[in-house]
Amino acid sequence: MDKTKIKELNTRFKNATAQEIVQFCVAEFGSKIALSSSLGAEDQVLTHLLIAINPGVKIFTLDTGRLFPETYDLIDRTSRKYKKNIHVYFPDYAKVQTMVNKKGINLFYESIENRKECCHLRKIEPLQRAFKDLDAWICGLRAEQSVTRKEIEVIEWDENNQLIKVNPLAYWSEQQVWDYIHEHKIPYNTLHDKSYPSIGCQPCTRAIMEGEDVRAGRWYWENPDTKECGLHKR
Repeated sequence: MDKTKIKELNTRFKNATAQEIVQFCVAEFGSKIALSSSLGAEDQVLTHLLIAINPGVKIFTLDTGRLFPETYDLIDRTSRKYKKNIHVYFPDYAKVQTMVNKKGINLFYESIENRKECCHLRKIEPLQRAFKDLDAWICGLRAEQSVTRKEIEVIEWDENNQLIKVNPLAYWSEQQVWDYIHEHKIPYNTLHDKSYPSIGCQPCTRAIMEGEDVRAGRWYWENPDTKECGLHKR
């Protein structure tokens, strides 16, 4: 799919529903597309949509080894509700072991470079394995989530991974996400009820205070413009 086609599709889907976007992409890419889920609220919406459209499409997540217990519980609850195996990808234990023994168990607090190295080993490398044999991936990015995401489009070319990236919820508001979850009784991470709007690894995530940005709790010791792990590098 070339850039001209991507531009045409973004024009076509500017006012389309998330369901219409997912339906088209599943039909277009077949077994070569998958949903990458972090088990966040948006990804739970997409899981619900995808199962209704084609329950055979692959859904996967990354287990960094530092997730919250509530996240593991949600993986199980989601799999049971939708009778769907969520594929779990793990980091290379030897590389993580070497990194931790060299730089410490909580190296990510020391510098942005250390944090990005940790994210790379625990997230990026497993993600690259998950992308093997895929032509496209679906994810739950929304434009209003952070300053690093405000320019996203529904269909993008992911230069880092050489894949088509599909953001069906690009123009959804947070309220739309939660209205959909409650309407369809979709399971979600109980940490969301404790002021955790964005949930990643346990040591790198905190609850937010009233008035803070929804991603203020992620890598909370860094500046807003560095708060990406590399999965969605722009």
